[in-house]
Amino acid sequence: MNKTLLLAAAAALCLAGGATYAATPEAAHFSAASKVAPNFGFHPKKLSVLYNQTSGNSGVGIDSQMFESEYSAYDDQAADDFTVPKGSTWTVEQVDASGEYFNGSGPAASENVYFYAAGKGKKSGPGKLLMSFTGVKGQDSSGSYSITLPKGGMVLKAGHYFVSVQSVCSFSGGCGEWGWNTTTAGGATYGSPADWENPGGGFGVCPTWGAEATCIPDGQGPDMIFELLGKSKK
Repeated sequence: MNKTLLLAAAAALCLAGGATYAATPEAAHFSAASKVAPNFGFHPKKLSVLYNQTSGNSGVGIDSQMFESEYSAYDDQAADDFTVPKGSTWTVEQVDASGEYFNGSGPAASENVYFYAAGKGKKSGPGKLLMSFTGVKGQDSSGSYSITLPKGGMVLKAGHYFVSVQSVCSFSGGCGEWGWNTTTAGGATYGSPADWENPGGGFGVCPTWGAEATCIPDGQGPDMIFELLGKSKK
């Protein structure tokens, strides 16, 4: 599969209302409607915004999804970084991710959230997996998720981390695909660029973590649209 054609193919096949959906999953999708600033609509008063990266929406959604077994070769993840400031400890209790459904209308059965330590040395992307929250059902606003983490959330000391949001969505069962929105190409870079991987090789690119903008050249970027909510203490 020519990776430079992924976005064009998705855009051609995923038109609103009476669309003809793709026969196999696509790695990216563009929707002008999704370029607006995300409205997550669920900010508990007890939580503070710890990290916000929600400006410059490109309107492109990058697939980050766990498919049903028939399409498991397409299982993929996007991840982006954030930094807990020196001298602080964060308890992340909610993860918000701006996204959209394509090749189907959703909703997802659930979402998975993963936290990674940042890789060291030449590998600046996700390193060691620190914690996974799987099968969590967040609030879903047309593909933009507000995900409350169970078990008290994720406690993180000062340092550099990556977070990944993955939709559990049946391609053949009507959910279709979920795309996590990226920032506009040429815009500001927040920390390290976002990474993406497709271990099963269904898309034919990046079986291990690689820069999202390199894996999917038409996917805009270099970052994902998300925010983290919770509590911070010194």
